[in-house]
This record gives sequence, C-alpha cells and structure tokens, in this order.
Amino acid sequence: MALLTQRDLNVLGQGFRQSYRVHGTEGFEDLLAELDDIEPIEVAQERSGER
Repeated sequence: MALLTQRDLNVLGQGFRQSYRVHGTEGFEDLLAELDDIEPIEVAQERSGER
C-alpha cells in the first residue's frame, strides 16, 4: 500500500494500472512516520551461475 500524489501518478504514467482516491488521510500520519523509521535490511543477491 502506498499513498501517492497526483504528480506521482503522472510520473508513473500508463504503466500504473490501478489507483484509488482516498479522502481523510489524517489518521495515517502516525503510521507513515513509523514506517519511515524502519531500517532497511540487506538482501543477499544470488550470484549468477551458483545454485
């Protein structure tokens, strides 16, 4: 799930297939702030040819 602006949707263009207009997003500020604080994790990349 992501909250996108109209500008974001314009940049994504035709490749972006669905969007839903959301009204009253004032309840999401705390959630978005917590998500912003999550530290990224490193994902090991598989080397080509190794299995």
